[in-house]
Amino acid sequence: MAQAALPARLIATWFGCGLSPKAPGTVGSIGAVPLHLALATLGPLPHAAAIVALSVAGTWAANEVARAEGIEDPQKVVIDEVCGTLIAMGMVSGSSWGIRLLALALFRVLDITKPGPIDTVQRLEPPGVGIMADDLLAGVVAGAMAYSASALLGR
Repeated sequence: MAQAALPARLIATWFGCGLSPKAPGTVGSIGAVPLHLALATLGPLPHAAAIVALSVAGTWAANEVARAEGIEDPQKVVIDEVCGTLIAMGMVSGSSWGIRLLALALFRVLDITKPGPIDTVQRLEPPGVGIMADDLLAGVVAGAMAYSASALLGR
């Protein structure tokens, strides 16, 4: 089996998080938390810009790895979870730690269960777009849910 170029593999696996033998998606999401913490100190625009840049690079990297391995959505590709986590947590970055962790947990639930349109968009082509799209949408939905919870709880 062919391998994608090293830069694509590093980005797609989020520097090895996706190589975890157990729950690579969750490990990838946890691997995004330090970046979220750093970006949260910079404000919403740099945070959003980083998400856009990582999403573009992630789409390329996911596509390269999927094509090289001949697998539609390789488990080791976790850059999609990284971006989804950054979206969900970024939408509530001014909230308490409890709300931020809620955003992360909601993202993981939505990413795993893939309700409605989250499931539909994962079939977009080319493979890198489909790999990324469901997690980006799940991140937005999870962030909106956590933001709503924060508003209701006054946190």
